Amino acid sequence: MTRPIQVLIIDDEQLARRLTREYLSKHADVEIIGECENGLAAVKDIDALHPDLIFLDIQMPKLSGFDVLELTGRNFGVVFTTAYDQYALKAFDLHAVDYLLKPFSQARFDEALAQARKMLHQGSSALEKLIAHPAGTLERILIRDRNQVHVIPVATLDYVEAEDDYIRIFSDGKSFLKTQSLSELETQLDPKKFVRAHRSYIINIEKLQSIERHTKDSQAALLRSGKQIPISRTGYERIKAML
Repeated sequence: MTRPIQVLIIDDEQLARRLTREYLSKHADVEIIGECENGLAAVKDIDALHPDLIFLDIQMPKLSGFDVLELTGRNFGVVFTTAYDQYALKAFDLHAVDYLLKPFSQARFDEALAQARKMLHQGSSALEKLIAHPAGTLERILIRDRNQVHVIPVATLDYVEAEDDYIRIFSDGKSFLKTQSLSELETQLDPKKFVRAHRSYIINIEKLQSIERHTKDSQAALLRSGKQIPISRTGYERIKAML
């Protein structure tokens, strides 16, 4: 006998979870293994339960559906649910990722489920692209440290430093290590506020206090925190263009 498709429902609205459960009850090959009402619980349950398929709300407090995917690294078995079609229309390759626009009917739900059945356990390039390059500029950075999730508003960043295959993020006197390249982060940040001052550093231009001569042939950025960041020649030209 074939094992039923194990489903996790993730939505902060109780009514929406109840409706999804009702629609799923029409399908004998589906087993609901849990429900989550927020993104933090979803991250834990995805890791613990390993569902075949998740119905994932996009707009949730604390962590969005996109945040949940980034923190879990999940790139398969996802049907998004949203009340705002602009998210879906801008972000999804509809041939690779399906979504349900609230309020949705049983017929539309069944269509999405049928599509999901075909794609179970197949990695989606659209999902991977969506996680790595969310629509618009980045507003916060998510860092997972064991069972803890740090949500860092981009506006609080002082600077970011490259460390081999990692980046170290400095914000409000604290530092956080994240597995990501500096070049990738640079593409996500607002170019009007963040500048690649050096091959190993990105600085928040709003946290810049002054530019000082570091040695005879080099200069450094002095941040309001008192930290000095080396500036390359190219970085100096970039900073000048922003001031």
